[in-house]
Amino acid sequence: MIATQYKGNKTFSVIEKEIEAPAEGDVRIKVAYSGVCGTDVHIYHGMMDKRVAMPQTIGHEMSGVIDAVGSGVKGFKKGDKVVVRPLDDRKAKPSDKGFNHICEELNFIGIDSPGSMQQYWNVPAFTLHKLKENTDLKLAALIEPLSVATHDVRLSGLQAGETAIVLGGGPIGLLVAMVAKEVGAQVIISEVNPTRIEKAKSMGLEAVSPIDVDLVEYVHSKTEGRLADVVFEVAGVQPTLNIMTEVAGIRGRIVMVAIHGQPKPVNLFKFFWKELKLIGARVYEKEDYEKSIALITANESPFEDMITDVQPLSNIQQVFENIDENPDGMKVLMDCQL
Repeated sequence: MIATQYKGNKTFSVIEKEIEAPAEGDVRIKVAYSGVCGTDVHIYHGMMDKRVAMPQTIGHEMSGVIDAVGSGVKGFKKGDKVVVRPLDDRKAKPSDKGFNHICEELNFIGIDSPGSMQQYWNVPAFTLHKLKENTDLKLAALIEPLSVATHDVRLSGLQAGETAIVLGGGPIGLLVAMVAKEVGAQVIISEVNPTRIEKAKSMGLEAVSPIDVDLVEYVHSKTEGRLADVVFEVAGVQPTLNIMTEVAGIRGRIVMVAIHGQPKPVNLFKFFWKELKLIGARVYEKEDYEKSIALITANESPFEDMITDVQPLSNIQQVFENIDENPDGMKVLMDCQL
């Protein structure tokens, strides 16, 4: 079979390797599609070399079909369409307080251990979520990033009739906006990239540039002065940290979706003055996956518009180079059988 390996220094290789039988408690998946995540791009840039054991097969956004079942596995059979929730929490401890999705010794499969950018992938059966037979496997490859969005929105407590501001209109920002809209909220995306603004608008979402409008005044005018009930900080840059406390209304909730690797300045006075709440949100839980599967199955949102390119697995090096050269793209899928 074909597998890809990240070797460091912005380099991937495509290798031939033997197909392995699944161990006890594992299944072997014939991977259909594997999406390229922002984290994968960080790996490509060498930002996670201390964490990723090279050479390493990466990838965790995927869909596929069970090809073989190891001993002791129940509830799954060959031919089942599945996705993987790539969190191996078998080293969870009492000090993790039951929040195993963020346990201290979490193994994030596809980063800390081999991932989905290969034709066949062996994973623990407890990471699987079964899909309906008629599920489109291209759309199913969006379930993992969509679960990030469903988790973010769930933790925010967003309710129908409230106003949500999404700071950042990249792939996760658009998915957060779609989930927030599905809840019944008024949703406004703030994004500086004109191509991404037009993409959001083409998907039926409201999007503006903070370069072209005063975002606080814009939201003020759209909410009769109430400003935002929930702000999702997705961009991960200082200007969005600066504006998030300004655009939030009284007792607004700010959800930190972006990853900030270093301490950043934040206007704490605004938290005092408006009784704001800051909510951290990391990965997802089982219920978020089930919500995402239901959304993909219903397919009432323009999820297919998120997929901007599909490439053969053998083109992996070119795919990552193209992503660097074209920041306007949304979601690139690798066809893992080509």
